[in-house]
Amino acid sequence: MRNQLNHYINGEWVESTGSETIDVINPATEEVMGTISSGTEEDLDKAVKAARSVFPSFSQSTKEQRIEWLEKIANGYEARKEELIEVMTDELGAPLSISEEIHYEMGIGHFKQAIDSLEDFSFTEDRGGHTLMKESIGVSGLITPWNFPTNQTATKIASAIAAGSPVVLKPASKTPFAAMILAEIIDEAGLPKGAFNLVNGSGSVIGNGISSHPDIDFVSFTGSGEVGETIMKNAAKTIKKVALELGGKSPVIVLDDADVETAVKTALSNIMTNTGQVCSAGTRVFIPQSMKEDFEKAIVDLLPTFPVGDPRKEGIATGPLVSKEQWDTVQSYIEKGEKEAKLLVGGTGKPEGLETGYYARPTVFTDVSNDSVIAQEEIFGPVSTIITYEDLDEAIRMANDTVYGLAGYVVGKDSETLRHVASKIRAGRIKVNDGDTDFNGPFGGYKQSGIGREWGDFGIEEYLEVKSVHGMPSS
Repeated sequence: MRNQLNHYINGEWVESTGSETIDVINPATEEVMGTISSGTEEDLDKAVKAARSVFPSFSQSTKEQRIEWLEKIANGYEARKEELIEVMTDELGAPLSISEEIHYEMGIGHFKQAIDSLEDFSFTEDRGGHTLMKESIGVSGLITPWNFPTNQTATKIASAIAAGSPVVLKPASKTPFAAMILAEIIDEAGLPKGAFNLVNGSGSVIGNGISSHPDIDFVSFTGSGEVGETIMKNAAKTIKKVALELGGKSPVIVLDDADVETAVKTALSNIMTNTGQVCSAGTRVFIPQSMKEDFEKAIVDLLPTFPVGDPRKEGIATGPLVSKEQWDTVQSYIEKGEKEAKLLVGGTGKPEGLETGYYARPTVFTDVSNDSVIAQEEIFGPVSTIITYEDLDEAIRMANDTVYGLAGYVVGKDSETLRHVASKIRAGRIKVNDGDTDFNGPFGGYKQSGIGREWGDFGIEEYLEVKSVHGMPSS
């Protein structure tokens, strides 16, 4: 049991001013694995005050100092690797291999990339007629989601430190413990008191408090569109900048020259990795009509190669959903899908032999209409939809026929066609043939998938204000 009832404020672990707590549930066992404090507005005010107090000095720290802090954090993160993997497996239900190869690696990747980006980053630029200066935006409020306990926290914190912006972090209450380990690592790295603060609690109190707080200058949020809309409304009252990374319903366009087995593996990995709880998951798979029979057969044949089960057992690819609430949501969408389309594999209920834990049956629908509920709304679970097309223009049109635009995927062989399709998908990140992830590549979405970009130098820019100085005398 992890009972961590303190918040990290002004360089110290302090008791909450309230007495309410939140139980954290292990989704594989349905048992309480730990408890955190449910923070109060007073707790948040203390954290914001600490961040505001250190802002004048922290924002003037040198690039070399910030690199040193980030290097110490990265080293500390690596030293706590096994503990981070263990806790993410318990709080999220991610298989041990996923906790290591995806969650842990993405976290360390963002800290290392921030160091690399900062080394080449220029905060001043002589433009001939004026001098351009990039300065810390101020106090930043970070609200992170439960589905990637280290990825979003790491990229936001690393970028903020690189920009000299003190932060107040509210981690997701379903998966808070990886963030609390990270707070311990940051404490050991020796940042100035107040430069990093963590307040646990509910979205209604701490989340709304961050987005509406008059002394917070910028809010970076990752989560649902509904909450993103609320954050924008709250932030508008003080005209504060927001960056939002929201939902997705990303297309996978399979070209007619694609290898069927390769394409199917891409489609299945998008819903099986992290149990489909990925905002950029490719959950609408567009295939040529002529490929339909072979593709469907390959889905049925290859799905067992992504075994579902106890996240602590070797060889497991997919664990449980994060909570009973999420399990219920996914079940409701599968029920809708059974009325709208043809169930190819899966369905409602739990996989055989997995009665305890929030496990869902991996589900694929075929004969799906692009305007159906399951093809348009984000399900956030191991559910995929297969949609056929007659020609590539139709595939591109349907792929873009969504309110979202976070990611897109293209699978095929002809380089010119791959490039053409990638350029036509209206989304912030496109992966061609499962290309490797580049942490320097900006991440964010078009349309209702969000505002702004994270990762690398684009991420640092979010935490900066731009000033032009005219008539500057020569040095």
